[in-house]
Amino acid sequence: MKKIARILCSATLLLGLFSCNPQTYKKINYLQDVNWDTSMTMKENKGIIIQPQDQLSIIVTSRDPKMAVPFNLSVSTFYTGSELAATGGSQRITGYVVSNEGEINFPSLGSLYVAGLNRWELQDLIRDRLADAGLLKDAVVTVEFMNFKISVLGEVASPGTYNVTGDKITILQALALARDLTIYGQRENVQVIREQNGKRQIYMLDLTNSSIFDSPAYYLQQNDVVYVTPSKVRAGQGEINENYFKSGSFWISLASISMTTVNFIIALTNRANSSK
Repeated sequence: MKKIARILCSATLLLGLFSCNPQTYKKINYLQDVNWDTSMTMKENKGIIIQPQDQLSIIVTSRDPKMAVPFNLSVSTFYTGSELAATGGSQRITGYVVSNEGEINFPSLGSLYVAGLNRWELQDLIRDRLADAGLLKDAVVTVEFMNFKISVLGEVASPGTYNVTGDKITILQALALARDLTIYGQRENVQVIREQNGKRQIYMLDLTNSSIFDSPAYYLQQNDVVYVTPSKVRAGQGEINENYFKSGSFWISLASISMTTVNFIIALTNRANSSK
């Protein structure tokens, strides 16, 4: 039994040495080049940019509430064929849907081109237009996004699509929503897929390097897709799961290994008993 104990201790020691391998640590640690004792200049965040098919909540208020009534939607509007209508049945959307031309039809002001603006710029635009037209001099305009969502896929603990409140989220916060990368995710190979202005752009991010703070994809936009590339180990496991587990040779090998292990344990036990 002492020999068995020594074998188990040796195996545990080897496993501990492997787990503390510095190379393994370097593969999973974030922001490895950052000096934690110094400050870094933050890149300006211009906010979420309005795009066609965005859904916007626009509320106008005034010191005299009755004066603001004509500039607010009074009833819910049902947009046939929209994403929410298709999945929600009779669900109704209160707000403005930006057309494919980048416009909304605002009460009394008519068509407004809003694509390319952030919500603060749109607030200023509507407020100024109302004042210039003599419609409402003290308007307070509040614009919110109603469809700000992102998707996180690949080697993360909880892949899925997440609705975002507010109008700012970073790549690190998005990964936190998905409960971080798994041990098999490549920290140096995270992709952000973005569709904007009729084009699809793919950004490559290295989470182990502070250069991510300067990337256009550090702050995510609506409908961005974050994809964490699996490591070669995970890819190899997928290949095995798909092919090897289905083959008869796997089960024969498993039975052989099991029998060898049982015989080894019996031999060790008999040797331990005979030495008493």
